[in-house]
Amino acid sequence: MSNAHNRKRQAEAHSDDESEAGVPATPGGGMIFGSSPPPTASRRAGGSRLQLPPSSPPAFLGDYGLDDEDDGDLPGRLEEAEDLEAEGELLALDDEDDEGEDLFGPGMDRDYQRNDALDTYDPAMLDDGTEYGAMDPADRARVEARLRRRDGEAAAAAAAASRIPLAFMQDADADDDDDDGGGAWGRRKRGAYQSKHAHLLAAAAAAPDTERVLTLDELRDTRGMSVAAWVSESAPRQTIGREFRRFLLSYTDDHGASVYGERIRQLGAANGESLEVAYAHLARARPVLAFFLANAPREMLAIMDDVAMDAVLAMFPGYARIRGAISVRVQGLPTTCSLRDLRQAQLNSLVRVSGVVSRRTGVFPQLKFVKFDCGKCGAVLGPFAQGAAAEVRVALCVACQARGPFTVNSEQTVYRNYQRLTLQETPGSVPAGRLPRHREVVLLADLIDCARPGDEIEVTGVYSHAPDAAAMARHGFPVFATVIEANHVARRADEFAAVRLTEDDRRAIRGLARDEHVGRRIVRSIAPSIYGHEQIKTALALALFGGVAKDIGGKLRTRGDINVLLLGDPGTAKSQLLKFVEATAHRAVFTTGQGASAVGLTASVRKDPVTREWTLEGGALVLADRGVCLIDEFDKMNDADRTSIHEAMEQQSISISKAGIVTTLHARCAVIAAANPIGGRYRPALPFSQNVELTEPILSRFDVLCVVRDEVDPVKDELLARFVVQSHTRSHPLLAAQAEAEAEAEAGAGAGAGAGAGAGAGAGAGAGAGAGAGAGDPAIPADGIPQDLLRKYIMYARETVSPRISDRFSDRIAHLYAELRRESLATASVPITVRHIESMVRLAEAHARMHLRDYVRNDDIEVAIRVALEGFISAQKISVMRALRRKFAKYLYARRDHFELLYYLLGRLVQERLTFYALKYPGSLPEQVEISKPDFESQAAAFGVNDCEDFYASPLVTQQMFTIDAQRNVICKRLQTTE
Repeated sequence: MSNAHNRKRQAEAHSDDESEAGVPATPGGGMIFGSSPPPTASRRAGGSRLQLPPSSPPAFLGDYGLDDEDDGDLPGRLEEAEDLEAEGELLALDDEDDEGEDLFGPGMDRDYQRNDALDTYDPAMLDDGTEYGAMDPADRARVEARLRRRDGEAAAAAAAASRIPLAFMQDADADDDDDDGGGAWGRRKRGAYQSKHAHLLAAAAAAPDTERVLTLDELRDTRGMSVAAWVSESAPRQTIGREFRRFLLSYTDDHGASVYGERIRQLGAANGESLEVAYAHLARARPVLAFFLANAPREMLAIMDDVAMDAVLAMFPGYARIRGAISVRVQGLPTTCSLRDLRQAQLNSLVRVSGVVSRRTGVFPQLKFVKFDCGKCGAVLGPFAQGAAAEVRVALCVACQARGPFTVNSEQTVYRNYQRLTLQETPGSVPAGRLPRHREVVLLADLIDCARPGDEIEVTGVYSHAPDAAAMARHGFPVFATVIEANHVARRADEFAAVRLTEDDRRAIRGLARDEHVGRRIVRSIAPSIYGHEQIKTALALALFGGVAKDIGGKLRTRGDINVLLLGDPGTAKSQLLKFVEATAHRAVFTTGQGASAVGLTASVRKDPVTREWTLEGGALVLADRGVCLIDEFDKMNDADRTSIHEAMEQQSISISKAGIVTTLHARCAVIAAANPIGGRYRPALPFSQNVELTEPILSRFDVLCVVRDEVDPVKDELLARFVVQSHTRSHPLLAAQAEAEAEAEAGAGAGAGAGAGAGAGAGAGAGAGAGAGAGDPAIPADGIPQDLLRKYIMYARETVSPRISDRFSDRIAHLYAELRRESLATASVPITVRHIESMVRLAEAHARMHLRDYVRNDDIEVAIRVALEGFISAQKISVMRALRRKFAKYLYARRDHFELLYYLLGRLVQERLTFYALKYPGSLPEQVEISKPDFESQAAAFGVNDCEDFYASPLVTQQMFTIDAQRNVICKRLQTTE
């Protein structure tokens, strides 16, 4: 037996002999227990030992907590003890050493002798005879529920403050009586642990009662704490829960109907697990809750989820058997932020971003509530809530005090779905010359598979960060990766998330649509810095507006996007036209044939660096979904790469079967491609198929073929040169700054002068265009549309207008199709297929949408037929082209706008006079050209126009420097431009 044990026995014997002097007793003979010292105490000779009752329990004091190394030198520490409690604690812990007490040693019989002082109790403190009435079961259940709730919240508050799992916080009473958890060593270890954290237990005991809540004014005062810390407090949590519960029950719409009562009913009917809450509603009814939600979203959403579950259970009591939890989804956050602008200030706050999904991982199980099995004693530990920031780890078994090993109990662990998306900036919102930014988005619960690669989505979530192990290993210092924990994901049913239209924009757009010449104004506004090419600009304008997609019974889908191919000689501004479309379209992706492969255009399969799983990453056509994909140098692509886009151009989908992934991606976009002919120059003596290395399957998928030829014409070349020089002069930055300074200095006078100068410049450009282009570039009666307004106009038209075509046009289209098939077979040029019928329908719908009409008119059909015929005729040999123009003249010129037709005839007469003058006087141009009115009116009568007086008075004539000399009966055209 150890020396410490002998000293303890001697202390017991001495205590029995002098019990009356050393142990104060109650009137009934009971002994006083507690942490305070007894009123009297005697010391042994020498004063080095204190007398303490042998059965006094040890006290848990933080100043005398014991560790594993506190087993040695007990006598010395007893000498240093300052009071009876400290010595009693040391004696009691020493009594329960690892070897245990020898119950069969000498003096064993004394332990079983009668001791009246210890076995007698004070009768006044016993209440065995009192009878208590039976409590009603319902009252008892309510009381027990309240007690459990209070104890749970008190323990949760203490655990939140200490960051210690609740399973590791044992009560002192349980430690005293628990003999199964590792013996005396385990009890001593837990006692020391609780002594170390005694202040946490005291804070839990002092937690406020659950019925005590704050007022809204008190809730606003965070008392100098951060919002997250304040919301984590017990009283604010209860107040927030109460106010949010009242919000769900009391918020009504303009008609007095409960908004969220109806949403909860719909949620239960659909067995859903998400309740959408509008941030605007919360900010209007409970502004303080909206403020807390934006700044401490994690803590607020946890409270709101619990309240939402209670609200659902109140309406559907058995709903817990269907869904274990309800998630509150916040929609309509008023402030939006681009992925490029996310900074440290937004960390741990609620953000709203939008972008295109470029990559999506598979669905993985993530731990939600985890339980562990102890490898030594088999005890089940937990459950522990698994957070998103750090992994839960168990350091000690509460049953056997072992430090491991621990394994996850897969049967009792609760999992949830987990998925990651890569969100990339929308192509239309990336600044010029910059690379698109991207962020990782984490999806949980019912948000899984809410979007696929290529979809444009809007994400509301918590912008958070976590340590990046791979980056830390690579760089050698702490690096944190940022992610967005999604709370609400909205797929854009429309494709107009990049730009928001204000009411002023809508008013300006509707006013613009009331102009009967808006179609020609839009065509002129397409690449205004490029001279001529009216036919190409018309096709591009129709492609920007697009037709209407049809979904027949959910099984067959017909595309509404218009594909355009530009083929022509080098230096004819094909690439510049594509660049203008890229800057004007709401969503556009630009690529080149040399730099694009099949997977780059469609989709690629790559291995995720984190999960090591194969994932899909969308290409250019997928990223341009519901937009425009621009492909320059289309002829430079390999045949295999070009074949890969066949499905995307017609079915507007991309089928993937790679690396065990079988899926279909959307590619609902218009394809506008530019190509060069074989040998670099287009040879009109050869048919179209021999001028380009494109197969018939790919050519038939283009709705419009535009051939651009660089022809030598002295008059056109001189006018083109003047237009280019004037364009550079007007666009000089110093000239623009000088004009702006003059306008600011002279105010109204300067503004008037600027308007006059602009009109003169426009007139000069119009004169050159009209005279040089002849039939190809008629001017319009008003100025062009600014690019910003044009872009908003296109977005508004695509969003709100869906024209319908009537059956009365079917005979006309069918007759034209039959004639085109016959001519195609005779000329052996571009094949005409059924796809061209659909192309004409799409072109007619696009022209009606351009005018914001809900139905297709006859003039829309005529424009569609003219554009399709121009493309077909321009692809023929020069010998066949003239014959086809004469044969289809009734389609090319019939029922065109009279003013446009008359201007075309007038421009052709002006060009003939200029050509004659250039041959007669080489190297010079006249100051004005005179056209005989009778000659002009006779040509107009040949096309069914007998009255030209309205045309003479129209702005189309007066603004383009035409004058009518009634005395001489001529039409004069001034050509001398301002130097």
